[in-house]
Amino acid sequence: MAFLLAQVLTGLANAAALFLVASGLSLIFGVTRIVNFAHGSFYMLGAFIGVSLMQVLPGAVGFWGAILLTGLAVGLIGALVEMIVLRPIYRAPELFQLVATFGVILVIQDLALMIWGAEDRLGPRAPGLKGVVRIFGEPVPKYDLVLIAITPVILFALWYLIRRTRFGVLVRAATQDREMVGALGVNQAWLFTGVFALGSALAGWGGALQLPMGGADLLMDFNIIGPVFIVVVIGGMGSLPGAFLAAVLISVLNVFGVTYLPQSTLVLMFAVMAAVLIARPYGILGRAEAMGEHGQVGEPEAPIRPYGPTGRVLVAVLVLALAALPLFAGSFALVLTIDIVVFALFAASLHFLLGTGGLISFGHAAFFGGGAYAAALLVHHLNAPMEIAFLFAPLAAGLLALGIGWFCIRLTGVYFAMLTLAFSQFVWSMAVQWRGLTRGDDGLIDIWPAAWLSGTVPFYYFTLILGTGGILFLRHVIHAPFGYALRAGRDSPRQAEATGIDVKRVQFAAFALAGAMAGLAGGIFVFSKGSVFPSELEIAASFDALIAVFLGGVKTLAGGVVGAAFLTTAEDWLTRFEYWRLALGLLIIAVVIAAPQGIVGTLRQATLRLRGAGREDG
Repeated sequence: MAFLLAQVLTGLANAAALFLVASGLSLIFGVTRIVNFAHGSFYMLGAFIGVSLMQVLPGAVGFWGAILLTGLAVGLIGALVEMIVLRPIYRAPELFQLVATFGVILVIQDLALMIWGAEDRLGPRAPGLKGVVRIFGEPVPKYDLVLIAITPVILFALWYLIRRTRFGVLVRAATQDREMVGALGVNQAWLFTGVFALGSALAGWGGALQLPMGGADLLMDFNIIGPVFIVVVIGGMGSLPGAFLAAVLISVLNVFGVTYLPQSTLVLMFAVMAAVLIARPYGILGRAEAMGEHGQVGEPEAPIRPYGPTGRVLVAVLVLALAALPLFAGSFALVLTIDIVVFALFAASLHFLLGTGGLISFGHAAFFGGGAYAAALLVHHLNAPMEIAFLFAPLAAGLLALGIGWFCIRLTGVYFAMLTLAFSQFVWSMAVQWRGLTRGDDGLIDIWPAAWLSGTVPFYYFTLILGTGGILFLRHVIHAPFGYALRAGRDSPRQAEATGIDVKRVQFAAFALAGAMAGLAGGIFVFSKGSVFPSELEIAASFDALIAVFLGGVKTLAGGVVGAAFLTTAEDWLTRFEYWRLALGLLIIAVVIAAPQGIVGTLRQATLRLRGAGREDG
């Protein structure tokens, strides 16, 4: 019993920093509707700034003063990020800000590397709180007990701020109806800045408070962002009490998982989130999201039309140019183009789901990596011919999408996205831990194409035919009755149901189709590289495709393809430099600010303006 109590106390202590970071993210999302993936970066900055201040400020006053100053400093940095990066794109499609926050992550990563170096920093012990207290004979660190005592105080302070102050009234009003708050004369810009600064400060305080239990390193941002989003989603987006309950639940379960079932630690949090969302689709204390279109807000779209003669000629010219590429390009250019086509097909499959269906998936890499692994497993274990293994890739990915979609399709918005992420993590953990089948982190190697495809040029044409064919097929589906039914369910589910469209069934079929096409891309990928590793199933792979879609333009037909080509080319060129993340992050931020409708969408708007100006001159 004493040991169990000590484990619970350890979990409660861990929940303190997690709740601080999660509460900040919850506040930011509740008011601004920004899915802020850079929130973990503010947590990391809090740790590095905190450890630097603690080395300068002596004693207990210096320690706690450093924590206080750290939160203020990170809050100021957050305010600057909001004003410079996010404020110019608030009128862009919903979730487009996600791309900008990804750019912020890359920038802060390299800035932290430049300032503090690659070495991990050990956090100092809290003065006067060194050592342990024995409870029923079990040692419990004194600092853990202080954190356990502080957490309810922080929760009460936030509750008082939100419930008993004018600022809190505005925050709650903006959470319920941002447009009405603006109509009443409230300066939304400064309200958003204040909320973003407060949320960033809470993340910074969380990073500083955990220093005596750990330290500061350059992977903190990625390590914390997953648990934080899980806590926010389990508790209910925008609910501070829900975030507190979820932080305690996740932290305590994680401590027991490490002790009694260490194999489960990779997916335990995601399993809890999946179970909660299946039982309560909006989290423990959450509420149904206001109707938002997740990428389809803003000016009404013109009806989707197939390309006219000019567009078809341009596409034909592009395809012919790609077909002629081996005549004058070397092997490097062909391999790079293969990578671009594969990624373009992967991004196009996600774009089909997001742009036409309004379903944003954070776990789409499960189907890309799942298709790659399906083909590789047949070759590795059954010595199957390349042709059969390749055909199995989209089939297996489509079946996997049917299974995952059956659970996910009943949810909407961020909850849908996070549940897809949870199932994606399940698939990734199987690839990592089922070593007898997948060889774990060692991956599956020597997965080469058949003899008739050996050599760069034959495989290039194989990729070009199947990649462009898959993209054009998705275009055809978008213009087919199925595509229009899918779009109707995205724009107005109730009216679509009233006209006889089974919205959920159409979305379910679209989810499976998108998964199969991602699996097709995965099948091409594994034979182009000759191997596959669990990294193809990681969260980062899903986000790469998501960023490509938004960079290209979610409201356009070619957005996913153009964004994939742009991102792949930029990464290939910039990764040659030492601080390539900084350069890529600044490039992404610049594109987001300069082209808030995406590259294709902004070019289309510019073309329409020029045509309009030409008619007026005429």
